[in-house]
Amino acid sequence: MLSILVVNGPNLNLLGSRQPEVYGHVTLADIEADLTELAAARGASLAFFQSNGEGALIDAIHAARGVHDAIIINAGAYTHSSIALMDALASVDLPVIEVHLSNIHAREEFRHRSYIARVAVGQIAGFGPLGYRLALEAAVDLLQRQAATGTKGPAS
Repeated sequence: MLSILVVNGPNLNLLGSRQPEVYGHVTLADIEADLTELAAARGASLAFFQSNGEGALIDAIHAARGVHDAIIINAGAYTHSSIALMDALASVDLPVIEVHLSNIHAREEFRHRSYIARVAVGQIAGFGPLGYRLALEAAVDLLQRQAATGTKGPAS
């Protein structure tokens, strides 16, 4: 069974009440429940981790090595500032899919740069909670293609 780690960074624990005009009313628990159901239907298992601390996020990413097959990450504000998080993701040698609830490219200028994108297979932004579902579908598809072809990296 495929195993995927879903990592959420700072302030995502406040989803549903934090800036609902930007992030909506769905909670992180709602997203996790939805993803768990979808993963089961796709033959995958999920583990979830959320922290407001950069070091804890890095530790969780390091711990994924040899345990999980891919990482889905919404690094929150660390997306735009954390070279350490980027390096951690690069070091575990797992496919990474970056997800954002809002369209970071249509927001403030400082949000346009993503350090995570440099090490991610792809980025999904601007679709609200649906972005997590899209990321899960992409991860499962990518992992199944890799298994079928015996290759590593995006299969065409």
